[in-house]
Amino acid sequence: MFDALSDRLRQTLASLTGRGRVSAADVDAAMREVRLALLEADVNFKVVKDFVARVRERATGAEVLESLTAGQQVVKIVHEELVALLSAGDRTFHLTGNPAVIVLVGLQGSGKTTSAAKLARHLVRSGRRPLMVAADPYRPAAVDQLETLGKALDVPVHRAAAGTKVVDIAKGGLSAARKLVRDTVILDTAGRLTVDAELMKEIADLTKAVKPSETLLVVDAMTGQESVNVAQAFADAVPVTGLILTKIDGDARGGAALSISAVTGLPVKFLGTGEKTDAMEPFHPDRLAGRILGMGDVLTLVERAQEAYDEKQAEKMAEKLRKSSFTLEDMLEQMEQIQKMGPLGSLIEMIPGMGGMAKQAQASVERGDLKRVQAIIRSMTPDERRDPSILNGSRRRRIAHGSGTRLQDVNQLMKQFAELQKLMKQMSAGKMARRLPGMFGQG
Repeated sequence: MFDALSDRLRQTLASLTGRGRVSAADVDAAMREVRLALLEADVNFKVVKDFVARVRERATGAEVLESLTAGQQVVKIVHEELVALLSAGDRTFHLTGNPAVIVLVGLQGSGKTTSAAKLARHLVRSGRRPLMVAADPYRPAAVDQLETLGKALDVPVHRAAAGTKVVDIAKGGLSAARKLVRDTVILDTAGRLTVDAELMKEIADLTKAVKPSETLLVVDAMTGQESVNVAQAFADAVPVTGLILTKIDGDARGGAALSISAVTGLPVKFLGTGEKTDAMEPFHPDRLAGRILGMGDVLTLVERAQEAYDEKQAEKMAEKLRKSSFTLEDMLEQMEQIQKMGPLGSLIEMIPGMGGMAKQAQASVERGDLKRVQAIIRSMTPDERRDPSILNGSRRRRIAHGSGTRLQDVNQLMKQFAELQKLMKQMSAGKMARRLPGMFGQG
């Protein structure tokens, strides 16, 4: 979602970091580019105006302009102000009460039902025992969808009889949670096509009856500034405590995600980063700001890796690296684990300094490069995977035919794997430190 904005900001700020001292005119020129980049990304005009004014005021101070690292200090200021822009409100996820009650509200199509399942999965991973409640009596499909998601996650779903009022559904859900010894209740409420008085009264009556610890507004980030207007309307009418921004992985310009907290004062608490139930993450302003500015997001990358890998797998792989016994079977396993962590482009974006390669990496996935490599390895016998040196011409032709690829593709993979093995041996022998200066043209 932030690709275009990120590219533009990186290019603009790189023009400052490439020099020593910078002048007030240099800062003004950069701020004009930053302002245009934010406006083109559909960030709220007043938010842009205030943001640029704060950055300019701090960046044109004497202690910055007279510094030999002025360009780097300007980038630091932009990062700090971007974090401040994204940090509105109390982002703590409150779970008080027994059971703790979370109410999800929003318009139809914003992703409430899917978000309920994602939140349930997040809570299970955190050691909680959630119950989901289908509190939308108007749309049977939503109830069926929640039950299907609940079965897939092994999370119980409370469903009331047709015609039951919303408040009674919620109260029944709380009773069911106590009987099932569930410590958290997630209420998936009804939505409307537009904000109206009836919807707001229903939510107000519901929150009054169940006294939730969190009332989270689910907002579709793809709808641009309209999502800001929707959030403001809900915030004015009902006691919303925070936001879940969905479809952050989409191709919209992303300005709404940057504007919404600053305009409404509501904190973003979770981001929906994909369609699967594991594609939700707690919102960290500093991490998102780092990704947008190309500084990476190592903490989120580590967290995703910890979810995808168990300790035994990690120890087994470390031992193979130490012994230089990394095989094509291991390579296939690692590729499968990486794919569990999310889209390759978003993972590359989290590595500091690698943001510019994210598009290229994702394009490689979309071309089917990874699937092609996996097909080639799966077309080999176990012996061939463990010892590629036995792959003569006839075996390689058989593998190419079996995987639906060309002989050149098989040969290229074998060449790349040989280079990878060589690199692994050098790492295990401690030679990488001596090689690094030469790799970067410094020796």
